[in-house]
Amino acid sequence: CALPIYGGGYVTGSMYTHRKMFGHMAKATGCQALIVHYNRAPENSHPGPVNECTDVYAWLLDNGYKPEDIVTTGDSAGGALSITVVLNARERGLPLPAAIMPMSPWVDMEVNGETLESRAETDALVKRPVVEGMAETFLGGASPQDPLANPLYADLSGLPPMYIQVGDHETLLDNSTRFDERARAAGCDVKLDIFPEMQHVFQFMAGMAPEADDAVQRMATWVKPHLGLS
Repeated sequence: CALPIYGGGYVTGSMYTHRKMFGHMAKATGCQALIVHYNRAPENSHPGPVNECTDVYAWLLDNGYKPEDIVTTGDSAGGALSITVVLNARERGLPLPAAIMPMSPWVDMEVNGETLESRAETDALVKRPVVEGMAETFLGGASPQDPLANPLYADLSGLPPMYIQVGDHETLLDNSTRFDERARAAGCDVKLDIFPEMQHVFQFMAGMAPEADDAVQRMATWVKPHLGLS
């Protein structure tokens, strides 16, 4: 079972805006998908979203789904949540899922990173002022170094295998590369694919662009063995 979590900077998006993309992923993988419809900031600031999404993961476990049959995934803010849900589940003493698949995860609530500047001309979607505003809204006064808001500060040891996808033209590119470095340093099994010339969450074009279809197929190929699927 896939537990996909939608992105949108924690302030926009829904299960409906992302249903098509997650549907392509579920079909390619051959599994069910339960898209989490969490409440957004500013009405629901941190740690609201991560707690809501963790509650859904716990609900799956309570309803007969085995942790080794579950994978968390998501895009942008949802990509971060696909990681922080697992960290939160560990804090609650819950068994961890089989794998994590973040797409263009937005993990850095301090809004650092050199690609915010070096990719500013190539990224058509994500600009520093927008990221800063969304981070402030999501945090609602919480620390930008809280590990459940910013997994760059988390203890990543012992997390399930992870597969990260990101576009090379993204201002948030080094959110992925820095998280990858920290996870590897913690001993995690991590695969990182950087797609040339691709924009933030280009997987949205699944069914319309070969690059997106290729990315979805790569995720399915990678995750099937972790879920025991042929």
